[in-house]
Amino acid sequence: MRLRGRRLDHVLGVHRASVGDTLCVGSAGGLIGTGRVSAIDRSVLEMDVMLDQPPPPKLPLTLILALPRPKVLKRVLRSIGALGVPRVILLNCFRVEKSYWSSPALHPGSLREQLILGLEQARDTVLPEIVLRPLFKPFVEDELPAVIKGTLPLVAHPIAASPCPREIVRAATLAVGPEGGFIAYEMDKLVSSGFLPVQIGDRILSVETAIPTLIARLF
Repeated sequence: MRLRGRRLDHVLGVHRASVGDTLCVGSAGGLIGTGRVSAIDRSVLEMDVMLDQPPPPKLPLTLILALPRPKVLKRVLRSIGALGVPRVILLNCFRVEKSYWSSPALHPGSLREQLILGLEQARDTVLPEIVLRPLFKPFVEDELPAVIKGTLPLVAHPIAASPCPREIVRAATLAVGPEGGFIAYEMDKLVSSGFLPVQIGDRILSVETAIPTLIARLF
């Protein structure tokens, strides 16, 4: 294997590797293993690679996320990749700015770049599935029943009566709204679809803080 560009810069600047050192490596969508550095300079790194282990298992979770601001989305995607969420549905709702849907952050290459950064952090190789749904009502009415089938459907809401459950032993679907939360109409639609509103305490957290907090409680 030969590495150049960002990955080479990381090995030089962070690992400070030299010939003979062993690094953790993985093949996109496949196995992980080790790579022994056989040659390295400022332009290229060469290593002998053995891929013999499966990547970490994914969580039994589908995350439905109201599309956040582009800068926040990038940080959230890195967390999602690191935490092992296999499927994310980015959803429109009333408090999502229309301009977010035309952001370069939603281009496939940009989504992949942020997810890979998260995967690298967690030594994972399997990219999460990202689904874009810019229409709230048709998604909830036509697609959501199949999405939540066989799972525990939860919606995070700051004034919910029930606390978020801990260490569940089943698959879950978790819906997280925008900054400011889902409006009443959207909550009614989700609850009527079978979602249980849950909260994680008195503090109002940002989306990028709430997601890893919720996931840590659930699993």
